[in-house]
Amino acid sequence: MNKDLTRIVVENEMNSSPIDCKIVNEALKSLALVDNNSRPKELFPEIVKDSSGEEIHITYSKQSTGPDRQTWGGKIEFLCSCVAMAVGLGNVWRFPYLCYKNGGGAFLVPYFSMLFLVGLPLFFMELAFGQFASLGPITVWSISPLFKGIGYGMVIASFILSTYYNVIIAQSLYYLFASFNTVLPWMFCDTTIKNSSCFDSTMDIYNWSLAHPNSTKVSPSEQYFEKNVLNISGSILDLGAPQWKLCLCLLLAWIVVLAVLLKGINSLGKVAYFTAIFPYVILCILLIRGSLLPGAMQGIIFYIKPRFDRIRDSKVWTDAATQIFFSLSCCNGNLITMSSYNNFKNNCCRDAVFVAILNCATSIFAGFVIFTNLGFMAHLKNTTIDNVVDKGPGLAFVVYPEALTHMFMAPLWSICFFLMMITLGFGSQFAIVETVLAGIQDELRRLRLLKSQFHVIIFRVSICILCFLLGIPMTCRGGMYILNMLDYVISGYVLLVLALLEIIVICYFYGINRFRKDIALMTTKRPNWYWRIMWMYISPGVISLLIIFYFVSGDTLKYGDFSYPQSFVTLTHFIALFPLIFVPSVFIYRYCKEGGWIILREVIKPKSEWGPADEENRQVFISSIMRMDEQSNAISGSKEAKMPSPDNMSTPIGDSFFQSKRSLLSKFSEVAAKENSKNPSN
Repeated sequence: MNKDLTRIVVENEMNSSPIDCKIVNEALKSLALVDNNSRPKELFPEIVKDSSGEEIHITYSKQSTGPDRQTWGGKIEFLCSCVAMAVGLGNVWRFPYLCYKNGGGAFLVPYFSMLFLVGLPLFFMELAFGQFASLGPITVWSISPLFKGIGYGMVIASFILSTYYNVIIAQSLYYLFASFNTVLPWMFCDTTIKNSSCFDSTMDIYNWSLAHPNSTKVSPSEQYFEKNVLNISGSILDLGAPQWKLCLCLLLAWIVVLAVLLKGINSLGKVAYFTAIFPYVILCILLIRGSLLPGAMQGIIFYIKPRFDRIRDSKVWTDAATQIFFSLSCCNGNLITMSSYNNFKNNCCRDAVFVAILNCATSIFAGFVIFTNLGFMAHLKNTTIDNVVDKGPGLAFVVYPEALTHMFMAPLWSICFFLMMITLGFGSQFAIVETVLAGIQDELRRLRLLKSQFHVIIFRVSICILCFLLGIPMTCRGGMYILNMLDYVISGYVLLVLALLEIIVICYFYGINRFRKDIALMTTKRPNWYWRIMWMYISPGVISLLIIFYFVSGDTLKYGDFSYPQSFVTLTHFIALFPLIFVPSVFIYRYCKEGGWIILREVIKPKSEWGPADEENRQVFISSIMRMDEQSNAISGSKEAKMPSPDNMSTPIGDSFFQSKRSLLSKFSEVAAKENSKNPSN
């Protein structure tokens, strides 16, 4: 029975009187939750004290999501799931590059500043938000139904992310299977590929220059990635057919996702132990191996040597804020979903601090792993690290694999590296897909469309099949251009706008004091002044600046040297607006549904003073309106309408040509009364 209950009312004794137990008991009887002889103690109003000694009164109500909503098997399962979700591919291939580009060790100053100004406050807010309501990212917006579109936007953003994120995992699977060879296939140039400018480090550079006098040389690993794995075309307009090997890897990736999420978090929680811990084991092994390579120390020095002149550049601070925001999975619904399965009394503040700091520490640690190998590569090529470093997929699928080929027992180290990449990817992908599934599933359950566990399974299988089908175009020859385009959308302003709206609704519409009381109800301790200032002022201010900077910077959509046609740039903007369009759409729908349309029609009518100034002409004008209303009423069978005048202050809503002179509050009250008369059961 207790699983069907949730605390819903928090009253501060300073602001309201204590709750009447008799009223609560009668309400519980009417809900058949208690009878005359059996009254569970936990159903009575409770009184708890927060850290300041103030008493908080609690009542209970039935949970709206149904009795079958799952919960984590334990605290460790939740923490492992959050760590696996937050620590993803970006920690390995994006942060090290940003750190190198933006001042080395000096980059940690803006990085940790943005952690405490934006990342951590948002992380804590979303964990508390989801845990308090135990609802998915859509249904949780019962906190403010007019803004339920924010939840739809989050789920759609996660849906888009899930379609291309699994393609990256599929590419890692491709490399993993290719690593089961005595010699890594990207160690030497593939001579069967025509018109290739591949330069093998074992080839005589003079002979290569004679053979390719006007070509830009590429490494064997770069040739393998572009020509074997992707078989990339020259343009997005040349999409081509799916690469069947990569397509099979994508199918395998979705089968793994479905197998883990088919039973919800019951299975996800168990898998999270592996996805959270295994990458750290491999990172430690790779760091030990990399530190023993020649040139490793030069790579580490290059990575951590501070260049404080760089932190005067505003772009460095925006890079730090963006990396923190996206690496913590803020405002795409993941945190709300994961915390919604928590125990109500869980200390979500402590969890937020632990996971956020561990995520940042992992990024720094991964940088050491990457730069030991980059230093090794620079040593082999007798060049500087600037000439070997790359960002994003290029770092994970070109530069690092090339370094692996020069190690003793290279296939073994390659297997370890790509197993880590796959595990990191799946850890995040499980949370992303569960966000989509839980968000839609809670809505369908609320509408009573999922009536059994069989229906839930069919629903989950259908969503995964749909995502797989949408991912197939990204396995084609021009698929990398599509993937890059979608990544450009998700890493842009979409989630930033949703984050800003979320903060405004929770802190200003719902109320920051009420939200802090809700957290005190769960943890018996109200968030202190730091959280209040961050939520109310600093975090929304920083996010607003990031949005402005995004539009001012004017970054162009490119993949390598390829510039997208203007039609695809326009399409990218439409895709970016798609999750956001639900915010005003749902707002207008809910506003009209609750009677706002009637009020809107009323306030756009002319006032009773409207008309000719001359009294004689005014009477003719009024008479013509009266005749028009009488004809209309005769057709509809209604009574004669009353014409408002300056002396008539109580004309009913919608009964005349002129606007009613009642106050807006009275108009809303009248609309509500009319709606109640139509639906007496409510």
